[in-house]
Amino acid sequence: MAESPRKESVPKTVQELVINGEQLPPENYIHKDSDRGVLDVPLVEIPVVDLALLTSLPTRREELEKLRSALSTWGCFQAINHGITHSFLDKVREVTKQFFDLPMAVKRKYSREVDSIEGYGNDMILSKQQTLDWTDRLYLTVNPQHQRRLKFWPESPEAFRDILDDYTIKLEIITEVVLKAMARSLNLEDGCFLEHYGKRATMTARFNYYPKCPRPDLVLGVKPHADGSVITILLQDKEVEGLQFQKDNQWFRVPIISEALLINVGDQAEIMSNGIFKSPVHRVVTNSERERITLAVFCIPESEIEIEPVDGLVNESTPRLYKKMKNYVDIYFQYYQQGKRPIDAAKI
Repeated sequence: MAESPRKESVPKTVQELVINGEQLPPENYIHKDSDRGVLDVPLVEIPVVDLALLTSLPTRREELEKLRSALSTWGCFQAINHGITHSFLDKVREVTKQFFDLPMAVKRKYSREVDSIEGYGNDMILSKQQTLDWTDRLYLTVNPQHQRRLKFWPESPEAFRDILDDYTIKLEIITEVVLKAMARSLNLEDGCFLEHYGKRATMTARFNYYPKCPRPDLVLGVKPHADGSVITILLQDKEVEGLQFQKDNQWFRVPIISEALLINVGDQAEIMSNGIFKSPVHRVVTNSERERITLAVFCIPESEIEIEPVDGLVNESTPRLYKKMKNYVDIYFQYYQQGKRPIDAAKI
């Protein structure tokens, strides 16, 4: 009996392609245009911000100025002294690696459903023209807790769920510190970004696995995009580079600081700051020698809250640049897979 038609068939994971020993990536992973995986780009020193100094009165002003400068130029910073120990970050990295090292049959138990991003797998296929990312991922909603779909939360390795729960609690504290500091750096009330974020904001965790690639010059681990979040908190691989940011139409390699969390603002922070903070376009390249593992956590405002430029940043000399937007993430994935910037839909 023929199956009923559906928008998508779930493709093989990238890891399966690699295990099969294919020497050339399948056609739907190959970028035809000039935006391929160029590895030889300049290394840039992303600004480093000390979160402990942001909350200490004697040092706060100088560190706030550093934060504002970082977010208005690069749109990101390396956060140090964030309150999470190096050993705990290593535990997060280790359980992530252990999950992706499991036999495929075990990982398949957590496979995402067709037409959904949550669970284990890779890109949703939205069109035949779509160029796929050279990555497998485990995508989980971690906040609000009542929205967790535990059937997708791995039971192996045994410590996975407890460590992710603990990590989420620690990131909630960091998110509040950063959002308050972002407001202060613009001479706004401490809580104005937090109000837009909401008390029932969503946090999603994306565990990323980038297998070795036979032709890193032809594919990308993640295609160029800016995030749809307010902020994104990235735990980088401890040894293997791959993240690149775009500035002034040039790509730059991001260095690894193993004890740091790389934090970037997303489109919704650019909207709230009326364009002062820049949601940066970034991509991930692969390499033929080593696999790479990272964990990105996206902090997304409550869906029913309208996002718009904060009142204190709009006046006669600086007019409003963005419309009110509700549930921005709804438009985000459609635009992203078409290679368009979702924030363009919010511009006045």
